[in-house]
Amino acid sequence: MRRWLRAVALGAVAVLALAGYGGPAGLDGNLVDDWPAMSAPQGFVPEAGTCHVHADASLNAYAPVPCESAHRLETMHVGALTGSHASRGTPPTFDSAAHAECDRKVNKALGGDWRSGRLTLDVLFPTALGWQGGARWFRCDLAELERFDDRAVVTRTASLTGALRGDSTLAHRCFNPKLAEYAPRRELAEGDLQGMDAVPCTTAHHAEFVGVYQAPPDIDLRTYRRSTEPIRRQCLALIARFAKVPNDGDLKNRTGWLYWLPNAQSWTDGNRTVQCFLWLDDRTVTRSVKGAGPKALPAR
Repeated sequence: MRRWLRAVALGAVAVLALAGYGGPAGLDGNLVDDWPAMSAPQGFVPEAGTCHVHADASLNAYAPVPCESAHRLETMHVGALTGSHASRGTPPTFDSAAHAECDRKVNKALGGDWRSGRLTLDVLFPTALGWQGGARWFRCDLAELERFDDRAVVTRTASLTGALRGDSTLAHRCFNPKLAEYAPRRELAEGDLQGMDAVPCTTAHHAEFVGVYQAPPDIDLRTYRRSTEPIRRQCLALIARFAKVPNDGDLKNRTGWLYWLPNAQSWTDGNRTVQCFLWLDDRTVTRSVKGAGPKALPAR
């Protein structure tokens, strides 16, 4: 009992001392107002320039590895959603501004348009839990594909930075189309083109990649597949520019054309890329026709 009373007495002395003692000059006796304000809590934000084994936006699964070790994707850029893009109640599954920023940043890092090579770009957003906690970032994740017509991802042991500069082995060049057995030679219907086998341009080939364009953002894939005339015009314009031949009425007599659309999931995720090819259905060549002019593609 005596020990308890002593503790109370000491506590009372301490309170009295604080109340009656002015303290050194410069102190006002308020122990609270002189502490610096605590900064707002910072949520998890992934890092750019990191490589990963799995694509997962959750904090628990975040485990970057050195890009020199085995990995399947690389985060080339991390951006921030702002304004109306950040004010929604749940994380987006698609955001056009985020995709556009990813395209710009990734293309700059690669040294070329990612859609012109065996590459796939995915834009990841925070999980629902992370979004509730204030996360408003997006990740631009790039991966190498096994083949042009196969979305199987390659395990890499090097960064993709600069991967499309110079004589890149990832860049789309020359191909031999895989056609359905009874496909017409001049005009292909949906399903007639079943794949594209990449070959060196110095070997006999029927087709060459000429470029990409973006389909309208507000149209569904099934509808766009039926719109072959706009696709034809866009691809023929790319062929003319690529081969340095006039884009006139004779172009259809110089070459045919092929196109490749994203699969349904990629289209839903915001990839509206149409890939276009020059197609010589009745002959082969053993060189690239890039910039070769009318002599390389005579009207027939």
